[in-house]
Amino acid sequence: MRFLPDAEQRAFAASLDALLTAAGTPAVVRDWSRGDHASGRALWSRVAEAGVFALAVPEAYEGLGPHPAELAVAFVELGRHAVPGPLVETVTAAVLLSGADPGIAKRLLPSLASGGTMATVAPEGAYALDGDAAGLRLSWAPDGVRLSPGHGPVRPSLDPARRLTPLAPGGDVVGTTTEQALVWARLATAAQALGVGLALLDRTVAYVKQRSQFGVPVGSFQAVRHRLADAKIALEFARPLVFGAALTMRPADVSAAKVAACEAAYGTARTALQLHGAIGYTAECDLSLWLTKARALRTAWGGPQECRALVVSAAGDRRW
Repeated sequence: MRFLPDAEQRAFAASLDALLTAAGTPAVVRDWSRGDHASGRALWSRVAEAGVFALAVPEAYEGLGPHPAELAVAFVELGRHAVPGPLVETVTAAVLLSGADPGIAKRLLPSLASGGTMATVAPEGAYALDGDAAGLRLSWAPDGVRLSPGHGPVRPSLDPARRLTPLAPGGDVVGTTTEQALVWARLATAAQALGVGLALLDRTVAYVKQRSQFGVPVGSFQAVRHRLADAKIALEFARPLVFGAALTMRPADVSAAKVAACEAAYGTARTALQLHGAIGYTAECDLSLWLTKARALRTAWGGPQECRALVVSAAGDRRW
């Protein structure tokens, strides 16, 4: 069993990295945070052209999937570059609709695969991510998945790029809720968090090499090096869990990967904030775009306590 990407998957990651580096995502994230979606939609189209969203859509509906391993590879890069928008939610919507009535799936899924439509999904009564930008809004209700006819006002979020809106009640039932959709959501969130953590580590290592105290780079101080080493070890331990979970797609494996990746990213964020000193606290510093995202992803689609409980429960059931 492989727990690291193969050559083709690494080439896919490299192509996404080049695309997103050229796009200058920090400026896109800041526009998105202000409610200006133009640059974000343009970037979304380019990500879709690379085939990212099609990986969650079956071939019968003009997709490429399902390919969870390749999706995990892609979401690491999306997290590494802090790409805004309802990324995880669009993938989750694709999985939910893949099990819907064929007529409904044929009508809605091709546009998700091509990037023509953004989707957001939220449990009934909860806030949805980017409901103001999404063209497809799904409410996850006990009696099934419903199309939401609209959304309420945007609410403030810890991460300014994660714009939260309540969904309007009502709408037609388009499918049934599935555990598998939640598994995909958690996998994508875990991979995204891993990418966020890797970006925070890279930026912090570069910074401590440049900043000097007492005539030497602060990165030469043993205490600083130990903090960075701890962050690196946590991220490297999370990486095989994420890719291993993408191979099995077992709920417990994916939950374990989400805990490991999100906790590693959050721990790295705390280290990055401390080692950047006062500038790390400022919104003007690009570092803040990853700091807030690491904290928000930690509780998205199931917080540490919920995911740990699922892992512990599965460990007591030897069938997993």
